[in-house]
Amino acid sequence: MIIEAILLTVITAATPLVIASVGELVTERSGVLNLGVEGMMIMGAVCAFAAAQLSGSPFVGLLAGIVSGAAFSLLFGFLTLTLVANQVATGLALTILGLGISGMLGESFVGIPGVKLQPIVIPLLSDIPFVGPLLFHQDIVFYLSIALVVGVNWFLFKSRAGLKLRAIGDSHSSAHALGISVIRTRYLAVMFGGACAGLAGAQLSLVYTPQWVENMSAGRGWIALALVVFASWRPWRVLAGGYLFGAVSIGQLHAQAFGIGLPSQFLSAMPYVATIVVLIIISHNRRTTLINTPASLGKPFVPDR
Repeated sequence: MIIEAILLTVITAATPLVIASVGELVTERSGVLNLGVEGMMIMGAVCAFAAAQLSGSPFVGLLAGIVSGAAFSLLFGFLTLTLVANQVATGLALTILGLGISGMLGESFVGIPGVKLQPIVIPLLSDIPFVGPLLFHQDIVFYLSIALVVGVNWFLFKSRAGLKLRAIGDSHSSAHALGISVIRTRYLAVMFGGACAGLAGAQLSLVYTPQWVENMSAGRGWIALALVVFASWRPWRVLAGGYLFGAVSIGQLHAQAFGIGLPSQFLSAMPYVATIVVLIIISHNRRTTLINTPASLGKPFVPDR
């Protein structure tokens, strides 16, 4: 069925957006603005592809993607949390650095067929018409993305540690006065965001298109950043927004395939046009945005000496 095939591609396209956005949501909830998501995604993609290619195991590739994203995020954390560098400038610099390093590391892997991560077939459930292939015949990264949304939602709003993290994001000075370790918590949040970005990148090179292509993240890191704002820093809204943007991305491809009389350049730009439109709509509801935005977002913290 054509509809089933389209929905399968939408799920595959939306999964990296959901994963990267959930990671960035946790980072921003702690009060840190990480604009280096794109760079961490592309580093995760190249490291995952290289590790899978050299080891022959896509699971080794997934682990390499997660570790590379977390390691790159530690560099961001050291510069912004320890050295108190400007978070916006540092994030932009790391995105450029990640794009450059990934191009250099992946040069020898261009044109080589990748090791594809195979889907998990759940007996009986996968045989259910229409629903079975969509929900019960997917790769492990898809199930991880759903688990991340559920887990992060519980962590932020049901756990004591999540309450502390949100308190730091709302007022790091007050949290510090109460004895909460602001820097350590933010380091952990940044590492979690980086690991998620690396996993999202690994999905691109092991599932979405199992090959290495320079700059294959193609701006998805920036869309993930916009998704966090679109979702008002709520995990379930991130899931919905991720699938919305995934549908727009896949929709423009099918529109070109069906020969719709619009320039291909315009159709290719649709996901980014949709991002801009959504941000414009959100900006009109400033009251809701201000209520949900972590008050300490992007503000440096220096402990009292």
